[in-house]
This record gives sequence, structure tokens and C-alpha cells, in this order.
Amino acid sequence: MRIYRELRRESRRPLALAIGFFDGFHLGHREIARATLRMRAPGRRAGVLTFANHPATFLRPQSVPPLLATAEERIDRFAAAGFEECFFVPFDEQLASMSRDAFLDMLVSTLGVCAVAVGETFRFGHRREGDVALMQERLGAAGVRVDAVPSVTLGGERISSTRIRALIAEADMERADAMLGHAYELRGVVQMGAGRGRALGFPTANLRPPEKLLPKDGVYSGAARHDGRDYAALISIGMNPQFEGKERSVEAWMRDFRGTIYGHDLALRDLRFVRAQKTFESVEELVAQMHRDVEAVAYPSFA
Repeated sequence: MRIYRELRRESRRPLALAIGFFDGFHLGHREIARATLRMRAPGRRAGVLTFANHPATFLRPQSVPPLLATAEERIDRFAAAGFEECFFVPFDEQLASMSRDAFLDMLVSTLGVCAVAVGETFRFGHRREGDVALMQERLGAAGVRVDAVPSVTLGGERISSTRIRALIAEADMERADAMLGHAYELRGVVQMGAGRGRALGFPTANLRPPEKLLPKDGVYSGAARHDGRDYAALISIGMNPQFEGKERSVEAWMRDFRGTIYGHDLALRDLRFVRAQKTFESVEELVAQMHRDVEAVAYPSFA
């Protein structure tokens, strides 16, 4: 997939384009991707126009939502969906001040769009003055098809990045995964920790927290992927209250794993809430609870 960091394009082939931030690339976003790919006829390319930073970082810096995906994860999802070009551009003063007419003109004259797919509530242009109806009218007059993709629901509930963030914050990971259409994943590099887990008989991999939303504090069962293999895992997220931790951490005890992986990549997924974090009367009580927690991953096996 060709990635552009600015609103320019070298190819002269007509472009079917999806537009949106697509945080998490959930089931609703996938419908927009499918609509885009359906409009990719022979001789055309399929692309996505998105932003390197959430628009709120520029428009409402005091209320920026935590993200469901890192930049790398979003780009990976776009490539896997079948997009051939990605305009991964900063949302800045130039873009925020662009009029609705200038935005539409840019799509045609600069990017060479022949078709556009957006969500039905999509807004664009300075102060969000443009809507889907205007886009269909103006671009339609230029021979550009515009598909407004309806919202997708699950169990009667509208799927949105906002709703998924709330589910993850509540530790309802099963429903969050269902709305995403894939397992919510925490990827990072394993770093040195305090070494307490090994001393307690439960050596853990300490993950450098990714720049995205962490589920609420607690102990989770899940899967840890390292070097192409999945291991059943217990995952602790939080402040480590037993030892008066000062920062939130992500630690994973991996069943059937014996080794040292400092500096290696680790991916955690299929998280399911087991219990809340708490402070025990003694370290012995903590260890006894950890042995009980192991029952949450006693049976799952991963090929």
C-alpha cells in the first residue's frame, strides 16, 4: 500500500476513496471499506483518506479521546482491507480552515477521485459546514459517485468508536471485540520490571504500554503471542497496589512459556475480565489468589 503524508498524489489512475478517521477500524468502518472496494472498477485504485492525529487534538485539545488503535495498527488494517493508497495526513490549521468547497475541489483536482464512500453522518470543511447531501450534490455534478454508508448495529445498538471505548473502559471486552470485528490487542516491547513476579513464582513479561486505550484496571485472561506462537496468559493491568506502584503497567504471565524476552515484541489479545485489582493482607494471600487466578487459563490452548 502506497502511503502519502500530504494531500498530493502521483498516480493518474482514477481513485475510489474512503474518508474518515476510522479509529479501531470496527465493523462500521469495514462497511465503508467494502463500499469503496465495490466502486474500484478496472483501471481504478482504492484509497483511504485519514488523519495521523485525531481531529480533537487540534480542535478540542482539552477533550481528546483515548485511541483504539495506534497509527501503525490503523495502517495495517487499511492494507489488510485491500486499500492500495493511504493518505495519512496531519489534521492541522491548513486542513481545519479549508472550506467545504475547497475540500471537494481538492478531492477531484488533486486526488483524482471518481468515487467516494463515507459514513452517513460525515461532515467536512471549516466548522463542519459540509454534509453528505452537499457532497453528493456537488461531486455528483462532476460525475463522482458518493456512497453514504448507513451505520452498522449489533444487537440493536449502533456501533461506534465512542461506544467501543466505553465498553473497553468497563472491561466488557467480549462485546467490544464483537463490535470491532477483531480482538482488541495490546502490542508492545517487553521491558525490565521490578522482578517481583519471578520471586513469587509467577514471572511476568512487562509490556511497554502502547499509546492507546487500556482496559480498566484488573486481572484478565487472554492470549499472548510471541515469535509466531500463542500462549494462554494472565494479564494484569493497573497500578500494582500490593507494592504501591506509581504508574499503570501491563504485565503478562504466560502459561507454558519458559524464557527471557526482554526487548522482544509481544501482543496480548482475547482479554476477558477475571477480577479487580486489590491489596491483600500479605504477600502469601496474593500468591494464593494468583494460584486461583491460574484456573482462568487452565484449559484454553492455542495452536
